[in-house]
Amino acid sequence: MKNRLEEDRGQRYVNVSGESLADALQQASIELSLPVKAIEYEILDGGSKGFMGVGKKPTLILAYPGAKAAAEAEAADFEDFTFDKQQQESRDGQFFLRRDETGVLLKVIPPQNGGIKVNEKHVLEAILERHHGDFDRSLVSKICKRAEGDFIKIAEIDRDPTNDALLNFELAEMEMKAFITIRQPGPGGVDPDAERITGFLRANNIVFGYLDEAIQSLVDNPVYNQQILVAEGQSPVNGEDGKIIYNFEKETDKIRLREIDGKVDYKELNKINNVVEGQVLAKVIAPKRGVPGHTVTGKLLPARDGKAVTLEVGNNVRLSDDKTQAIASANGQVLLLSGKISVEPIYVVNGNVDLKSGNILFLGSVVVKGNVEDGFAVKAAGNIEILGSVGKCELDAEGDIVVRQGINGKSAGLVRSGGSIWSKFLENSEVESGGYVVVSDGIINSQITSDKKVICRGKRASIVGGHIRATEEITAKTLGSVAGMETVLEVGYDPKSKAHLEELQERRSEAEKALEEVRLNLATLEKTLKLKKELPKDKQRFYDNLQEQVGDLEQEIMEVSEEIQTTERHLAQLKSSGRVSASARVFPGVKVIIKEAPLEVRNEFRAVTFVAESGMVKVTKYVESDDQVELNAITGGE
Repeated sequence: MKNRLEEDRGQRYVNVSGESLADALQQASIELSLPVKAIEYEILDGGSKGFMGVGKKPTLILAYPGAKAAAEAEAADFEDFTFDKQQQESRDGQFFLRRDETGVLLKVIPPQNGGIKVNEKHVLEAILERHHGDFDRSLVSKICKRAEGDFIKIAEIDRDPTNDALLNFELAEMEMKAFITIRQPGPGGVDPDAERITGFLRANNIVFGYLDEAIQSLVDNPVYNQQILVAEGQSPVNGEDGKIIYNFEKETDKIRLREIDGKVDYKELNKINNVVEGQVLAKVIAPKRGVPGHTVTGKLLPARDGKAVTLEVGNNVRLSDDKTQAIASANGQVLLLSGKISVEPIYVVNGNVDLKSGNILFLGSVVVKGNVEDGFAVKAAGNIEILGSVGKCELDAEGDIVVRQGINGKSAGLVRSGGSIWSKFLENSEVESGGYVVVSDGIINSQITSDKKVICRGKRASIVGGHIRATEEITAKTLGSVAGMETVLEVGYDPKSKAHLEELQERRSEAEKALEEVRLNLATLEKTLKLKKELPKDKQRFYDNLQEQVGDLEQEIMEVSEEIQTTERHLAQLKSSGRVSASARVFPGVKVIIKEAPLEVRNEFRAVTFVAESGMVKVTKYVESDDQVELNAITGGE
């Protein structure tokens, strides 16, 4: 709509004509593609009515889009495009009869869009009812047929001002309405015109709210001895109270299920209103001033202004400088409590994480007072603390993870932490930690990666089965089992870099195999080219494509090799030499790898520490870890 208005404003001025000003404006409306309201104009020739069509001249105007009116039309979305509506609506013809100083006048309006024409018989009946003298019947017939929409005199009157129509008025509804009653004029008297009606109203202190259309209707077609509403007061409009628009779901118990690929995931209940620091949580809409009213006699009717509202904020929420916006000053869950907006950095689940709670995704820390059931997930931008146990679930925190009753991943659970992980036990789980992994009762058949140390310390502190990787140290009371279950312990390198190195080496190997195959195909085509001096078009395209692949693969191998060298240098420069310790026993079946040096334990050891020396793993006397790790958070002080 806006673009269309801009185009309209750029159009040239247009000269249009019509039988009347209204007709000319309607024609301009068509040519400018604008509503009549949005057009400004200058009258170049006012035209002439002529007499009975003789000497009649059209009205000529210069029309152009009006910027202000066009903007108003845009705001109204062209709802009052009257010409368009006229084209759509059917309207019967009309006639109007009145008496003024010049005589008896008749005006006939033609029908529109299939409406019914004025019936000449009905016109004659009306004239005979209101005029008792002679009149020109043939002229009446012509006026009815032509229906040109202008008043034309059809009879003379013997003017007698003392018999003019009389006007009476009446106030109603606490001076909010004014009615006028016209008494039919006597012989020689005339009907009131608009000036006389408005003058009469002013003389009787009716000064506000004139209904121009009703007054003009009385002028065109006087109605006698009936009360006609001609003025209406304006009632006061109280201002709207200010209000607060909240940019979050206020109903915390409301469940919003999410549909993915046509299926509803009942674990994703979306019950947490997560917000981030700097997010606008609510804004104030200012109250509106009241609009005073007026009676038809001009009395002022006061209106009440809308009441202002105030934003109230609680923890971790601040107000903007102008006090109109509430802004989060921390990540977390936004809550509306007793009218105050707060952001809580800790989300508490008062029970289990299950179908009732759904999966948890929170931009702060999460505390679960129960268990995390199989198949559910808890993800947090802060810490996660679980007072119960964890099953085949996904835990993911940017901070620390504490599980009081232990984790049994059932060979499918995943625990990932940007900080450290504390748990009473780990069984059949995959664990990734950016810090320590600390366990009190033992680690069984799990895959663990730690950027620092894996510490298993307690009465039943054993590591049995699985693959444990740590940058600095792995320590436990017992390593392996009497049954000889394979237990792989790796230290002395960055596990993530080591995994990345293995991935790069695999990529290089695949690229080298692909390059060898491409070169074999190229060699075959080159033999054919030597014999025939030219290849068919399809084989030539294949040949060109193979040459391009050779360049791409060689480039990839070179880039991956450079990244492998960089990663190997990083691993070689690590200060930590790494060590593996057991304060009680190490059973056969344990494999210790320190940096690149491996050792398969074939005999049982007691109270030993494994270290790397001269590229080999050396068994030394047990050295207790120098880390004093607090286990009370896991064991409850046992």
